[in-house]
Amino acid sequence: MITMNPDLNKLQPYPFEKLAALKAGVTPPEQPHIALSIGEPKHPSPSLVRQALIDHIDDLSVYPSTKGIAPLRQAIGRWAQQRFQLGETGLDPEQQILPVNGTREALFAFAQAVVDRAADSNGQAPLVICPNPFYQIYEGAAYLAGAEPHFINGTADNGFVPDFAAIPASVWQRCQLLFLCSPGNPTGAVLDTATLKQLIELADRYDFVIASDECYSEIYFDEQRPPVGLLEVCRQIGRDDYRRCVVFHSLSKRSNVPGLRSGFVAGDAALLQRFLLYRTYHGCAMPVQHQYASIAAWNDEAHVRANRALYREKFERVLDILGDSLDVAKPDAGFYLWAGTPIDDTEFARQLFAQENVTVLPGQFLARATAAGNPGERRVRMALVAGVDECVQAAQRIRRFVDRLRT
Repeated sequence: MITMNPDLNKLQPYPFEKLAALKAGVTPPEQPHIALSIGEPKHPSPSLVRQALIDHIDDLSVYPSTKGIAPLRQAIGRWAQQRFQLGETGLDPEQQILPVNGTREALFAFAQAVVDRAADSNGQAPLVICPNPFYQIYEGAAYLAGAEPHFINGTADNGFVPDFAAIPASVWQRCQLLFLCSPGNPTGAVLDTATLKQLIELADRYDFVIASDECYSEIYFDEQRPPVGLLEVCRQIGRDDYRRCVVFHSLSKRSNVPGLRSGFVAGDAALLQRFLLYRTYHGCAMPVQHQYASIAAWNDEAHVRANRALYREKFERVLDILGDSLDVAKPDAGFYLWAGTPIDDTEFARQLFAQENVTVLPGQFLARATAAGNPGERRVRMALVAGVDECVQAAQRIRRFVDRLRT
């Protein structure tokens, strides 16, 4: 028998595999299917991005470098400096920015580079602390880096922010990596400045790294109050070297280009130097034509503001329909609704598909059971990524379904 990495056996099926199994054998009514299950933006991609790809199509003949071209790193630096008020020096494009093929691969790879898999003096494996509910890449990254994930619940009682105060010192002492997600997937909760300052202090005290997944940071509702970022808070406290802190950003949601697979990691230069070494062997350089298309996207805010306007309209219209039928409210940011369900969330999702041909994702597929319970139970995630009319139609079908449940 071929020997494989035993840590692969710790990986659970991805949420969408579980969803497919849940829907198996169900025949929905003959009306157009509406998918609110996958966070794949459906708004049109910006024409300036498409044009940049066309203009640089001849770069298909060029091997890309892992570090990326200087103009891309410079464009990212300018964007981050302005968006997160990073002062005159901002980020050093040579040492503090790395382009990546979307945040998914980078989040996974970062854990492989950062975690020291050696057990401590008590024979205990290192810990990677994750929010719960969470993006499943965090869990898989922890296991395959030789660590154990430790889940911190975020519930309605604490505004869906992970309850960091509940983490004992013994857990912080074993922690090597803390994954944050702000705005949160699936909750949409945004970590405030005070919380981020507290976590930076804890990272110093217990010597761990903070990896902040901020890929939803550009989907928000008040143009005057964008979500705060980890590097922004570092600057506020005079941490100009961003020590122990890195952030992950993506164009997928911001610019509606999930197929471009383009994002960046930025922060602590010492961490990024080692991460670059890992990535050089990993073989994950971004194609040059994608880099030029990314420059066009990072340099333009008009299409991003238009994108937010569409999401604002969808949330207003959908919540107007659902507001008094489900336990649901507008999130702090992001494009998900994290709705409470009157019955078990898996049964809710299955029956909704069977009766209305609308797909939502059961909350328990996005969370893990802990001593305090599974914070995803009796909740579903709805991704308002389709067009306005389709989202409104989905809300009307969900309202009709819920009304039948209550009669």
